[in-house]
Amino acid sequence: MTRWIKGHLRIVVLVVLAVLGAAWWWLSGNGATAGQWQTARVQTADIEDLVTALGTLEPYDYVDVGAQVSGQLEQLHVDLGDKVEKGQLLAEIDASVQESRVQAGLAELDALRAQLEQQRAELELARLQFDRQERLRQADATSDDAWQTAKATLATTRAQIKVLQAQIDQTQSGLEGDQATLGYAKIYAPRDGTVVTLDAREGQTLNANQTAPILMRIADLSTMTVSTEVSEADVDRLEIGMPVYFSTLGNSGVRYDSTLRQVLPTPEVVNNVVLYTAEFDVANPGNALMSGMTAQVFFVVESAEGALSVPASAVKSGADGQYVEVPAGKGRLEKRPVKTGVTDRVRVQITDGLAEGDTVVIGKVQAQTEDEPRRRGLF
Repeated sequence: MTRWIKGHLRIVVLVVLAVLGAAWWWLSGNGATAGQWQTARVQTADIEDLVTALGTLEPYDYVDVGAQVSGQLEQLHVDLGDKVEKGQLLAEIDASVQESRVQAGLAELDALRAQLEQQRAELELARLQFDRQERLRQADATSDDAWQTAKATLATTRAQIKVLQAQIDQTQSGLEGDQATLGYAKIYAPRDGTVVTLDAREGQTLNANQTAPILMRIADLSTMTVSTEVSEADVDRLEIGMPVYFSTLGNSGVRYDSTLRQVLPTPEVVNNVVLYTAEFDVANPGNALMSGMTAQVFFVVESAEGALSVPASAVKSGADGQYVEVPAGKGRLEKRPVKTGVTDRVRVQITDGLAEGDTVVIGKVQAQTEDEPRRRGLF
């Protein structure tokens, strides 16, 4: 009886092993079961091929206001953030030195004009004396020396008048320059705008002998310029007029759209990295964008809205072109040729070869080692 039971038990074990082997062979197909593959479905998505960069915001139109005369800054009439109008008084510089020069010039000019009047009177007298000597000479009633002296006196007086007139013109020119310099002691706004920087303080001594000291910057904040630095590896992908959008670090939920205006031809080298400056402008009606803000910028090289797409890992390249693998039943995989479009390196647009809802293989499931359950704390 025991021998009979053992015989039948061997038969059952052999049958079970045979069934398991057949099942393994059936499911293995080309060597991979359906459970060994990670899959994804074809879905619609918006895809953008982007060049990313960091940028800084600055006013599109601004002017730096400087001092054209040296002296102590006596008074500032504006503060940072103030809105100003063209012609508004911004600052005043101590003008005592310029005022003294103007007063000295006026006094010198008055003295020269008085001398000119004196010389004109002497010219009239010299002309009368010469005319008298001319009549006496014709009557042979005077000497040649007296006639020559009267003639020389007349010529000398005329020359002195010309010299004085030249001195007056020179003094007048210098006086006008001193008066203009005196006018520079009061600094007026050259345009409408907002004071965005203020680099001077009341009581500060300004030296305008070499370079004009910058007191403040007045800018029109209605339009801002975003300047970005793009690496030489990406600059060839940029085109003037291409779409671009950005958000600021402080308000990443708000998107601003624009188009690329220019790429400066001269690069900047930072730590042996060649960077090109790309600029674009954006309207700023509410003045929400401020000078110096940092922007996360996205240049749109290509885009596709509502496109059929698969994960980038699903698309492979072969001798006949690009293809994906799809489950074909019984654990087998089938290669399906596809045509692709825009990619953002995460998903790829499929323009031909698949339909929405199709399943594609994106990778193989990694086998779990014996130690994996222990590492996860299952045992």
